Amino acid sequence: MPPHKWTDESRDASCYYEDAAASRLRRPSTSSNSSDSADRSDDEADDEREAFCSGERPLIRSSGAAEENHGCGPKTRHIFGLMGFLGFAVVYAMRVNLSVAIVAMVNQTAIPHSNASVIDTDTCPLPAPHHNGSDPNPQKEGEFVWDEATQGLVLGSFFYGYVLTQVPGGRMAELYGGKKIYGYGVLITAIFTLITPLAAHWDLPLLVLVRILEGMGEGVTYPAMHAMLAHWIPPLERNKFAAIVYAGSNIGTVISMPLAGWLCSLDFLGGWPSAFYIFGLLGILWFIAWMYLVYDKPSDHPRISVTEREYIERSLHVQRLINPDLAEPEEEEEGQDDVNLRRPSEEPIPWSSLLTSVPLWAILLTQCGQGWAFYTQLTELPTYMSNILHFDIQSNALLNAVPYLTAWFVGIACSALADWMLARRYISLLNSYKLWNTVASVVPSLGLIGIIYVGCDWVWVTFMLAGVGSFGGAVYAGNQMNHIALSPRYAGTMYGITNSAANICGFLAPYVIGLIINHRETLTQWHLVFWLAAGLNIAGNFIYLIFASAEEQSWSKTPPTRSSRSQRA
Repeated sequence: MPPHKWTDESRDASCYYEDAAASRLRRPSTSSNSSDSADRSDDEADDEREAFCSGERPLIRSSGAAEENHGCGPKTRHIFGLMGFLGFAVVYAMRVNLSVAIVAMVNQTAIPHSNASVIDTDTCPLPAPHHNGSDPNPQKEGEFVWDEATQGLVLGSFFYGYVLTQVPGGRMAELYGGKKIYGYGVLITAIFTLITPLAAHWDLPLLVLVRILEGMGEGVTYPAMHAMLAHWIPPLERNKFAAIVYAGSNIGTVISMPLAGWLCSLDFLGGWPSAFYIFGLLGILWFIAWMYLVYDKPSDHPRISVTEREYIERSLHVQRLINPDLAEPEEEEEGQDDVNLRRPSEEPIPWSSLLTSVPLWAILLTQCGQGWAFYTQLTELPTYMSNILHFDIQSNALLNAVPYLTAWFVGIACSALADWMLARRYISLLNSYKLWNTVASVVPSLGLIGIIYVGCDWVWVTFMLAGVGSFGGAVYAGNQMNHIALSPRYAGTMYGITNSAANICGFLAPYVIGLIINHRETLTQWHLVFWLAAGLNIAGNFIYLIFASAEEQSWSKTPPTRSSRSQRA
């Protein structure tokens, strides 16, 4: 029998990576047979590996694999993923509730509009009144007289703070671990969410300041999670795992939008303020659970099984072995294989190389295009549904939530398909990034353009957003994991750079849209908004297709140690 026992967990990693890397994972034979016998053993092992990878031979399970399979309960990395998922659900619920609540906060009838001179075909008809003459969609007017520009300022102020902590958050997660950075980021967001109603009643500048501080707290979450994924998730699980974790943002939006709309329609805790109180309290409860259940790395976790820890660390090391210069000496202790990921603080960040990296700029620009389209939909569509399609706040919130639910399903499906294609070697890693990024950029942009042509038909508007627009979920298999491929050691910092630039659109988009609308709530003005979002999204993807890369960059690689150089010599 060959000396190598392949397990179902090691198959994906060992079969996907190059033969040279896979051969480094084989345990050396301890027998003292002749070289011919050793050659025959190696040939036999190669035959087993070939049959195993092709699926022609059943798995030969090792004792370690059997031990893990007999264990009860979820794996530790899955608990980490679940808590990360719930964390993003909570922070997005706290982020988007203002987009819904602002419809109830603002007194629309007190704002002057310039629609008197427009032709009837440039506006949508009001809902037909009931037979008794009452409005079929009665809605209480809010207490704040904010025009479109002021509303854009309030909605966009969150992102002024959000972009400030992206890069610091990623670097702090690399230096000090992502657990505290991610956790305290959510906690800060929750605290300022709780005091948002008080700030709104006190003064408009204070509300803007609170939203900026809330954004600063949430700004560290994505880069911190990216840094943690580099430590916790084996390479061939990353697309699917990231899709599930980051899709918490979709689920948080799906739940919070209709729930916020319903709360705003009640008298409970004053109506719209209750949306901030409830989601803020949920954020604090999540923080308590996160601090108990999650740790920075597998080696830090006191409750992780030995088998799972070895599998994670071995899988991360396999990826490094593709390039011999990145391999660590074989005599180093187990658990030190991912040293390049474990000690980023020993060397300064190569800022000049980062800022002049063409592949990194390609990611940045396509994220900017996707960010503009995303924030156009996130912050402005509730206003479009209310002022143009004349939906009441509950129907408005429900219809706006549906696209995020469908995007979640599509994102997981596309990511699972991407992982399967990579494991089967049907597509290269670079082409996989490009394919799914194109799907995530072009198809939703066509949905935005489709809204222009369907006019006031809310059924077709919903289809364009929830059906065609759902393919934006494919982004998790596109550029989202590209940072780790370019540099596992600086993935958090790099994600902070690109996400910071992309989220500048979070305050630019509402501001520019406010200038475009400028008291003119007409179909023509909103069509300009959708054309702009679609054009920027497609243009960013075009640049990504030309300049993207999936190779680890030279400035990310650590020079080989003295012992590893002597071994290769």
